[in-house]
Amino acid sequence: MPVPPQALSVKRAQVEFHSFASFGEPERVLRIYAEENVRRANIIRKHREFIGAMSPFLEIGANAGHSSYMLANDFGADGFALDLSADALRHGKALIDAWRLERAPVRIAGDAVRLPFQDSSLRLVVAFQMLSQFMDIESVFVEVKRVLAPGGIFLFAEEPLRRRLSLRLYRAPYVERMKPWERTLHRWGLLGYLARDPIGAEQEESFGIRQNHTLELRDWDRLVRRHFVEHRYEIFVPEQGWGERVAKRVAVRLDPHRSTWRAARLLGGTLAAVCRKEGQPTAPVLVPAEFEVLLRCPDCGASLRRDHLDVLRCQRCPYQAANEDGVYTLLPSAERAELYPGSRADLIDFASPGHEDNLLEGWHQVEGVFGNKYRWMGPRATARLARVRSGAQRLRIRGHAPEEVFRNRGPVRIRVNVNGAAGGSWTLGRTGLFVLETDVPDAPEYHVEILAEPAWIPPGDGRTLTVTISMIRLVPAE
Repeated sequence: MPVPPQALSVKRAQVEFHSFASFGEPERVLRIYAEENVRRANIIRKHREFIGAMSPFLEIGANAGHSSYMLANDFGADGFALDLSADALRHGKALIDAWRLERAPVRIAGDAVRLPFQDSSLRLVVAFQMLSQFMDIESVFVEVKRVLAPGGIFLFAEEPLRRRLSLRLYRAPYVERMKPWERTLHRWGLLGYLARDPIGAEQEESFGIRQNHTLELRDWDRLVRRHFVEHRYEIFVPEQGWGERVAKRVAVRLDPHRSTWRAARLLGGTLAAVCRKEGQPTAPVLVPAEFEVLLRCPDCGASLRRDHLDVLRCQRCPYQAANEDGVYTLLPSAERAELYPGSRADLIDFASPGHEDNLLEGWHQVEGVFGNKYRWMGPRATARLARVRSGAQRLRIRGHAPEEVFRNRGPVRIRVNVNGAAGGSWTLGRTGLFVLETDVPDAPEYHVEILAEPAWIPPGDGRTLTVTISMIRLVPAE
């Protein structure tokens, strides 16, 4: 039985993750997004002549859309920012004020393996750091090639290269979550020889986002050559500490062409590629006020038209998508209903108004911004959920364990009881984000009790705290 490019549970995790992470720490992400845009713009400028016309463009996996804003404002291109998370795209509008931008892309929530665009409708498709989130990466290539006009360009970058020189013992976290011995090995350039995947992959995996880190440089090359007639590569091999600098230098010297290909096979790194579709280059015309002519219905594939209420309507089937705070959600109907359920009794999202109606005891006031809103809990907190669908269910709790606990008190221990019965227990050995899941019995309603320790009192605060919680929900058991 063929493996789907992305399971529905993975899509659900991606929507959830991007919603709270895209702008949850504004100062931090603005700095990161600006740094990413500098790197990405440099790749575009280096291959500007090969790329040619850039309108209309589409960025897939756009997250907050920061690189789409860069294409629109730094390069004067017209186009679209597409991500599975409509909330991430909505939060990204804060970039307009923060960076004083004059131009913006059309923002669409959609699926990269079922793009809501007409055949041969785009001149340029870009993807940054997102192809590795598909088990079947080729399915994205096929869809990108479909929507590209003849001679069109597919630019992807920051995709991981599988590393051969590694014992693959475990998934190493990001630096801020590392233990002292891990930070030391990372500084020396030795941690990569132990880690199973790129450093930091542990966070996305723990969240439920499955990643594909199986492709070596030669695998990417075969994939590119299979679908595109011409290409340019940029290979970035890590040089973290003396452990990787020495190995890279030796590998380059041993390469018969003195290239970085051998070093990339041994140490991994990332790949950027600029690929051209066969055919005589053409540039489809995009009139920004009539962008809908390039779109198609995600259910039946027919044309879409935009009415006076700014609603996109299919010309063949009942499908429609309203402009919801600047974003059109163009997902197949079944996926849209599952990924964007709205206010439901089986979901408590602390970033949504009215979530407090389902909270009971033990919660402090809501804090945070955009999609990253949360509440501190004391040693015990309770909430209620109700079943809205049939089939086996799992309880999913998202939260954060603060660094202050681990300094003198850790590890953090969490227990969950559901309808008075033990639901699960966990010990957290690291600070940072956590996602806990446990099966729940078949029942119409659920009383959820969360117990956490150790408790602590912030200086000058007076509250008794343990961890923060940002989402409690039921999900189908898959």
